Amino acid sequence: MLALIGLLLVLVAVLGGFLLEKGNLFVLMQPAEIFIIVGAATGIVLVANPWTVIRKMLAGVIATLRRPPPNRDTYLRHLQMLYEILVYAQRSGGVVSLEHDVEEPADSAIFSSYSALLRDRAACDFLCDSLRMLVIGATSPEELDGLMELDIEAQRRGRLEPVNALNSVADSLPGLGIVAAVLGVVITMEAIGGAADSVGQKVAAALVGTFLGILLCYGVVGPLAARLENLGEAQGQLLQVMRIALLSFARGSAPILAIEYARRSIDTELRPSFVDMEACIKRDARIPSVPKPGQSGQPPPAEEADAPTAET
Repeated sequence: MLALIGLLLVLVAVLGGFLLEKGNLFVLMQPAEIFIIVGAATGIVLVANPWTVIRKMLAGVIATLRRPPPNRDTYLRHLQMLYEILVYAQRSGGVVSLEHDVEEPADSAIFSSYSALLRDRAACDFLCDSLRMLVIGATSPEELDGLMELDIEAQRRGRLEPVNALNSVADSLPGLGIVAAVLGVVITMEAIGGAADSVGQKVAAALVGTFLGILLCYGVVGPLAARLENLGEAQGQLLQVMRIALLSFARGSAPILAIEYARRSIDTELRPSFVDMEACIKRDARIPSVPKPGQSGQPPPAEEADAPTAET
């Protein structure tokens, strides 16, 4: 919503200033100039990028307008979820008890409470795959750390692909605006010798091409690319929080200490306080009951979490 408000403010400021100078908005309505710039920019995108990147770019633009960036509540929810996972693993005798959860996260007594995680396939796979390595006991903490770092870096490169594509489009827009203006000048030169008002209209139409190219570059596409990059960095921060909590637990830290390590890794502007985290865990955390020996079937209903202490 904030991005949409910002784009509207850009248009209102530019067009409002034009009106204050007694400008005529109908002069800016030049379909030919718009067609040249938008059409050429679309062609550049198709030439420069594979379909997978184009799809991510379109999805990213929609996300920048609809999805708010992570805030303190987002990080609190992630810390609460991690606490539930680690405490359940500790109480049930080890991470092997999480096998059902990581194999079927949608049916997990823990993960099913976090719909945002289930919708984010990349983050869900990152968490489940990392836990799976602990479940099968095939990695040391150092090897697990290396695997998670590789995954985070691969996801970072993937998130940068649509950002780079948008930046390339933004860089090309001023040049395309000049192309449209030059074509308008060519038409104007052909009309020299005609009526003065006709020549003036053609010159105005040519200048609109330059105006549109610059406005779309610095006022629309460029800011969208910057916001998409910021959303990607925020997503990477959430993965780092998961990584640090799992790595700390794998190295033998108690659940509450592992969560504290993860909390300390969050940027100070978004980091929830320890008091807030503790209150959230006491109030909202639900730890599934530990199955009795020989018990099978679906995981039992969750129970309220104990107050977090150094022993939990």
